[in-house]
Amino acid sequence: MTADPASIDPTDIPAQVARAAARFRLAFGDEPTHAAVAPGRVNLIGEHTDYNGGFVCPLAIERQTVAVGRAIDGPTIEAVTTAFDGTARIEIGKAMTPGKDGWANYLRGVAAGCVPLGVVGPGAAVKGFRAAFDSTVPRGGGLSSSAALEVATATLIESLSGKTIDPVEKALLCQKAEQDFAGVPCGIMDQYISAMGKAGHALLIDCKTNEPTAVPLDDPSIAVLVIDSADPHELSGGEYAERRSQCETAAKAMGVALLRDADMAMLDAVKGQLDEVVVRRARHAIGEDERTLAAVEAMRAGDWATVGERMNESHDSLRDDYAVTTDGLDTLVELARAQPGVFGSRMTGGGFGGCTVTLVEAGQAAAAAEAIVAGYKAKSGVDAPWFVSQPAEGARVVALG
Repeated sequence: MTADPASIDPTDIPAQVARAAARFRLAFGDEPTHAAVAPGRVNLIGEHTDYNGGFVCPLAIERQTVAVGRAIDGPTIEAVTTAFDGTARIEIGKAMTPGKDGWANYLRGVAAGCVPLGVVGPGAAVKGFRAAFDSTVPRGGGLSSSAALEVATATLIESLSGKTIDPVEKALLCQKAEQDFAGVPCGIMDQYISAMGKAGHALLIDCKTNEPTAVPLDDPSIAVLVIDSADPHELSGGEYAERRSQCETAAKAMGVALLRDADMAMLDAVKGQLDEVVVRRARHAIGEDERTLAAVEAMRAGDWATVGERMNESHDSLRDDYAVTTDGLDTLVELARAQPGVFGSRMTGGGFGGCTVTLVEAGQAAAAAEAIVAGYKAKSGVDAPWFVSQPAEGARVVALG
């Protein structure tokens, strides 16, 4: 078992740029002029709280999407990826709507958000562009490959136009792209951390005010271990939207706009009026905010045992009250908690498959990972890819070579 089976070092951004540039030349017979990168993310704690106006604590990971491109005269996007063959073609205009071409909808949605800002499209300095993408963010693993694609696209457009989009505005337009063009009613976390991650730090994000607070996570004795259950998730399905609707129902019953503004006493007062499932969903969201803030305080104090306890409680709530874990995720977490040096483990991302995140002593990380994946293979017959990541920098322009 190797830590990552990618054909290139997945942390090697210059190699990714070279691979994307080669794909660009093959597709378009020309050289790209600009390059940008945006990372995926793993969320330490604070799950299914972002769309409830609550708190999340993600970090950008050393797995990223690279975009290279060149401006063209007409208001058109022509885009390719190293992941598969074919060219996406998108007409840029004021009345853009989702298409049927899958991944290109993310690009279409970002372009639609950039048109009113005057950075791309008819009347802008950059009317259209050609682009090639390369990504080392695992797809379907709950590590925000879609947000990395969106934010990389927006950052490439910035670079091509020579104009800067406010980072919060960029994150919001990328969120809207996913909501309106990919059909996922996501919160702000994924696009926010991809756009504004800070090396050596997690970010506590207040999803009601969009206020970020950097939380140091550069203790060399600590490692963040990510393990893929190899059970891809699909958040455009109805489960995600159903849970968001259930949270809205609970908030309305308590007379608040968002579950962030409720507490357990308020929920107890109205639970007789609500379906038991709705009560459980709200209990998770309210409790998760409390756990997230407690975990952040423990991180600041270097109290990794307490951080791990809050992570464990988060997973148990996601399993029992929010019902978004799977047998594979539960097995990985159970195996992780039994390993020496592990402080805590939980699912990360939207659930219904994807990855776990484990806080572990750095010196024990590789041994713990090997034991976990061996146990997982014995129980499920499935190989579970894994990697250790440091908190990475957010989206930025990079050199072409």
